[in-house]
Amino acid sequence: MKRLLLILAGLGACLALVAARPDKGRLRLLYWNIQNGMWDGQTDHYARFTKWVQEQRPDICVFCEASSIFLTGTDKSMPKQDRYLPGNWDELARRYGHSYVYLGGWRDNYPQVITSRYPIDNVKKIIGNGTDSIVTHGAGWARIHLKDLTLNIVTLHTWPQRFAFGVPPEQREASAAVREGDAYRRMEVEYICQHTVLSVPSAAQEYWMMMGDFNARSRRDNWVYRYPDDDSRLLTHDYILENTPYIDVISERNPDNFYSTTGGKARIDFVYLTPPLFQLVTDARVVTDDYTRPVRNPQKISNFWHPSDHRPILVDFKIRK
Repeated sequence: MKRLLLILAGLGACLALVAARPDKGRLRLLYWNIQNGMWDGQTDHYARFTKWVQEQRPDICVFCEASSIFLTGTDKSMPKQDRYLPGNWDELARRYGHSYVYLGGWRDNYPQVITSRYPIDNVKKIIGNGTDSIVTHGAGWARIHLKDLTLNIVTLHTWPQRFAFGVPPEQREASAAVREGDAYRRMEVEYICQHTVLSVPSAAQEYWMMMGDFNARSRRDNWVYRYPDDDSRLLTHDYILENTPYIDVISERNPDNFYSTTGGKARIDFVYLTPPLFQLVTDARVVTDDYTRPVRNPQKISNFWHPSDHRPILVDFKIRK
């Protein structure tokens, strides 16, 4: 019996490696805000999560909120010494076939992590200047070198509130009333772009991607939202669309459709690409399936959802690796 179990375990490992094997000629990007370090996954030590990721066969993953924060099944803070993530991302990533891990600039409980089949080089970890330009959850600029090209990858997660970052509690209601949080998000994105894609004169001719939870709406979706033209909720993406070479891949590939990236009806997660990289795209979609469809926590613990309050995005490129 023991020998049979060993054989079955070995067979299972072999099947996992086959399932995780990359597809020839295709590069797949998976982006997902996994809410509180995949809080939902703490119940089974991330078995469903890693199985789902493995089944997608991604070559590069970018995850927002990549840190454990709360005790399983509660909104009570987990002692820092007991938090599995981000310290064990290397172990977790190996379970779906990735050997390389990069943690971007990290200011608070909400870092972003990149995992990959290919080595990742750090270019810059971005948290702002510490005074008037603070990147609240941090950001990162990394590079992955493939056979014929170099990928620049920028990750971010902007301020989520209607009131501005740093506003004292007694002033938050007034700040929220005039939506100062929208202006703050716009400042964060400008700072990040100025220190990444806009710092390289030739970036428009290079292969760049920028992605994350922007906590902001885009004018490209305003045919759904119907906000006034000068609505401050559009400021963040207006800056990107007007001042950078980036293309919104989901909107551009699906111009007649709107896909929420949350449990509600809001597209606040974006993948942006420079034109040369966009030309290599063969597919781009927001994924909603039996696992990723957000379901509100039945006990209404804070604002937690299962498996996350966001939906993942998959982008395929035709590329030589």
